[in-house]
Amino acid sequence: MTVTSAYAGLPALLRPLTAFYLDLHSHPELSGEEARTAERFAGRLESDGYETIRGIGGHGVAGVLRRGTGPTVMLRAELDALPVRETTGLPYASEGPVAHACGHDLHLAAAAGTASLLAGPDAPHWEGTLIVVGQPAEETLEGARAMLADGLYERAGRPDTVLAQHAAPLPAGMVAHGYGPMTAGSVTFRVVVHGRGGHAGAPHLTVDPVVTAAHLVTRLQTVVAREAAPSEQVAVTVGSFRAGERANIVPDRAELGITVRAAGEAALARAATAVERIVRAECAASDCPREPEIVRERSSPVTHPDPATTAAVRDAHTARFGTRRVAMWPPSLATEDFGLFGDAGLEVHGAPGVRLAYWMLGSIGPAAWAAAPGEGAAGKLAALPANHAPDFAPDVRTALPAGVTALTEAALTCLARRDRAGRD
Repeated sequence: MTVTSAYAGLPALLRPLTAFYLDLHSHPELSGEEARTAERFAGRLESDGYETIRGIGGHGVAGVLRRGTGPTVMLRAELDALPVRETTGLPYASEGPVAHACGHDLHLAAAAGTASLLAGPDAPHWEGTLIVVGQPAEETLEGARAMLADGLYERAGRPDTVLAQHAAPLPAGMVAHGYGPMTAGSVTFRVVVHGRGGHAGAPHLTVDPVVTAAHLVTRLQTVVAREAAPSEQVAVTVGSFRAGERANIVPDRAELGITVRAAGEAALARAATAVERIVRAECAASDCPREPEIVRERSSPVTHPDPATTAAVRDAHTARFGTRRVAMWPPSLATEDFGLFGDAGLEVHGAPGVRLAYWMLGSIGPAAWAAAPGEGAAGKLAALPANHAPDFAPDVRTALPAGVTALTEAALTCLARRDRAGRD
């Protein structure tokens, strides 16, 4: 049986898969609240004959299908959505303040499609173990660690390879691979600046935390401008600033949410250390009555795909899609927690040598791509809705078949490869 025959069932599968996608898109759930999404995903895996484990690290799901000895390959998709009010105007749009504005619904539907194809009667012969994971809380960078700490690899099986794809504002039907870092590492801080409140008409009797925090916002920009090498990709963003309730009252505290991102571990560590140093120094300069509170709320590692696995998957995608639909992807300062499934999460899962492959999946339909203003691909990308935007939504008719095909090709490629222990 040829690999091509694996897709014989795809046309008939697309209608129920699309219905599954539309249902997920219409009923998004925030990180840590993905009970309905997880149950829907688990139900699909069970209907295809997967042994399904629920409640891993929260609402995490793992479906396991064993077919003799051979490699163990894990496919990862995400369950959660974002606190964004959707403005796409689509008939199946989410109506509340939560939306699948990053494509996780597409990832889940594609993973469900691959799970069906590789379990179905038309699947090519393969031996080994296939694990299909629905991960909670990716957007808050907590879910991968929680699943691994809750024994994912012990309960479902230690994978040789973990695969994932992510929607991107590229033409649907395209995939893009990178050989360096695919996504950045990050550290998220919560900082509280303590002042001494008082009357707005007597500022000399106060220590104004708003002024101190404002200096922090501007001074933190020098971390990238003057402490990172021009060749390094580093970003420092103050995403939230909260202080005070009334215009005539100097508050006694200000709270900042700060994210540091970098494409290299050393640059990330330096930038995060600089943020803490600057916060303390600005508070000391303002003579704040208390030391600032600096809490590292969460972090994520740099995603480093395995070069050999990436090359094998890229070759398989090129053979399936053609050279014009397989592109290179530069390092990005987007971040996620997928890297923890590999050696970056060794202290959590204790399984060295797990290989990762990660690629971008085009999601923009042909009509939207053609209508987008701008010269060339770069100009169009600048004009099109990006991930996390309220008007971001994949073109399901073109992106979903490509997503199923890309993930299936990658899974079959890795199931057929020998791992480092020499197993088939």
